[in-house]
Amino acid sequence: MKSILRSFVFFCVLWSTLANDKNNKYKDEEEVILYVNKVGPYANPQETYMYYDMPWCIPPDANTELHMEGLGEALQGYELRKSGLHVVFKQNKEKTELCAKQLSQTDALIFKAAVKNQYWYQLFLDDLPVWGMVGEVVPEPGGEDKLYLFTHKKFVVAYNENRIIEVNLTYTENPVLIERGANVAFTYEVSWVPTTISFERRFDKYLDYSFFEHQIHWFSIFNSFMMVIFLTGLVSMILMRTLKKDYARYAKDEEDLDGETDVGEESGWKQIHGDVFRAPPNLVLFSALVGTGHQLVILVLLVILISLMGDYYADRGTTVTAFILVYAFTSFVAGYGGGGYYSRNDGKQWIKTMLLTATLFPGTCFGVAFLLNFIALGYRSLAAIPFGTMIAVSMIWAFISFPLTLFGTIVGRNWNGIADNPCRISPVPRNIPEKKWYLHPAVNILLGGILPFGSIFIKCTLSLLLSGITSSIMSMDSCYLYILF
Repeated sequence: MKSILRSFVFFCVLWSTLANDKNNKYKDEEEVILYVNKVGPYANPQETYMYYDMPWCIPPDANTELHMEGLGEALQGYELRKSGLHVVFKQNKEKTELCAKQLSQTDALIFKAAVKNQYWYQLFLDDLPVWGMVGEVVPEPGGEDKLYLFTHKKFVVAYNENRIIEVNLTYTENPVLIERGANVAFTYEVSWVPTTISFERRFDKYLDYSFFEHQIHWFSIFNSFMMVIFLTGLVSMILMRTLKKDYARYAKDEEDLDGETDVGEESGWKQIHGDVFRAPPNLVLFSALVGTGHQLVILVLLVILISLMGDYYADRGTTVTAFILVYAFTSFVAGYGGGGYYSRNDGKQWIKTMLLTATLFPGTCFGVAFLLNFIALGYRSLAAIPFGTMIAVSMIWAFISFPLTLFGTIVGRNWNGIADNPCRISPVPRNIPEKKWYLHPAVNILLGGILPFGSIFIKCTLSLLLSGITSSIMSMDSCYLYILF
């Protein structure tokens, strides 16, 4: 019993020591780990490489061992490694030389290419991201531009009691001209300043919080929204009252219509009412698309609700992990929707439908990911997904998503497989005549969008002209929301 108690106490002490990165609480003069992540061109944020792929001099205390915490980090290309910079909580550090090296011809060429392409790098301190530039280009009048390398990093860390709130990086001091044989000394310094910002609001600066403080024309949006609801209700009421008798008539059998004298001549949609609910030509594919669409709608709604319930976005990769796990557990919806639709249209190959529903969307994503992965591997980019991560995602699909899709398909075809069409389906398909050019779907889409686009364009133009320059951003916010509605 005593040995068990001692082991438990030892585990608790060890956990309290190692858990600082997760509970974000530190003691005075306790070391705070600074991680380096990636580097890449500013014009293409998706093209990223490992931080140590650049010819920096690696400090003696740097640890090149990968620090990864979850599935989402691996999929998003996070590869955190210890930087070797000694950062101690609430303890200022004067300018200190980290390491030094002499640039070779290859090193100089790599740094010059990085500076010309505006390479940036990313660091993490207590889960807070920090960005910096590798160097700068200084134009020379009448001569070749000079390329400088930033060798000094100055960290200003704001803290509130025992938590880190904000990290700022200044890197433009003491630039060094990049040339072969140049002696480069990499230095850093750390300053700690108190702040009154709470720990819960430390990510506000990364969310562009000031953008949402602009005044929005809520009255105009509400007016437009209510107008759309009113017109939709009015049109629906007119159509239902007009088509109510037609629905009742076409729901009857043929022999019940022999005694009716008010049938009249059929025209328009009445001529093809018996073919509207006929099964599509590619029923298996269409059923898989219907089920996948249901699942994606539920997936987006659930992820939005999860994001509203907490600040899980603050942790690296949690959004991607949430999408994968929620998608796996909502696969029942895809099977239920696709299997039910297939059964309502008298489909007989439900196993084929189930397999296509389970593999259509993830198979497409896997195919695109594998293609991009081979390209990333060829360029040694961080966008390349590790082999272990691909196996983990495949196992999630095989042991969670696929069984739930199978179960959902069986439940859907048994519980939701009875056809409930509002009118009967004619046994012989009717020949549909060729449409004129102005009835083509592409033309209808174009003509159908002219009226709402004209309304939105006129409103936004008038808002910008009447609001003036100072409130033009507010007017644009209103236009964006107006377009959504």
